[in-house]
Amino acid sequence: MKQLLRHLSIVVPVLASAHAGATEPDTRNPLTESETWTDMRGDIAGDISLLDGSPIFDVEAPYRANDAATVPITVKQTGSDAGPVKTLKLVIDENPSPLAAEIRFGAAMHPLQFETRVRVNQYSNVRVLAETDNATYMAGRFVKASGGCSAPATKDPEVALKGMGEMRARLFANTPLQSNRRYEAQIMIRHPNYSGLQRDQLTHLFIGAHFINELEVYQGDDLLFSLEGGISISENPVFRFTYTDNGSPEFRVHAVDTEGNVFDRVLPKAPPA
Repeated sequence: MKQLLRHLSIVVPVLASAHAGATEPDTRNPLTESETWTDMRGDIAGDISLLDGSPIFDVEAPYRANDAATVPITVKQTGSDAGPVKTLKLVIDENPSPLAAEIRFGAAMHPLQFETRVRVNQYSNVRVLAETDNATYMAGRFVKASGGCSAPATKDPEVALKGMGEMRARLFANTPLQSNRRYEAQIMIRHPNYSGLQRDQLTHLFIGAHFINELEVYQGDDLLFSLEGGISISENPVFRFTYTDNGSPEFRVHAVDTEGNVFDRVLPKAPPA
């Protein structure tokens, strides 16, 4: 009996710890061996060498995602020796379309801290290929999630399309803006970003793929970031980032979706009320 109690005293804290970490970034989920990546590496990265990105940037992702359709992925630059991250590719090995996004960053985004939400279709490596002026680095996390690309949309198609293209900006600052200071902001875009693998809950027919595939975000006339996206970016995309303010009072957003709809919005840089 004492032996059993001793065993339980070890197991219970471990289980509690695992449960507590289920919704937070977890350093126990490094990239794993992947035959899928081996097969597609040339298509994604070509013949270039991929250096270990661990000393340059960190990728945060949950070990076990709460919602496979909205998995938060954060890239934080931690080392400056390699220079600024100019572009990155976000790859989800086991998704039907593994290249989730290619993102280019303007000078105000350095050092990089960037977050978005993605769909993960089955247990998969989520990897980031980050390019500087001199080299390309890779790092990532293994995420336990499934069904994200086929998960039902949160609204029926008629309602989802009615609000399509609405946008909001949020600035995480409690003081007036000052030029050349770093701030954190968030851009939210209302769009169903249909993957082509979801079914209409009334007709049970597949909903055709329809998603934002081009996005540009500026402060005034200066580019913050541009993105070429695919079906793996979540419904109602959200982008949270830090940037150096240039004195402009507004963000400008230009988005285009796969059906040719163009959404241009001017969003004031206003702290939350």
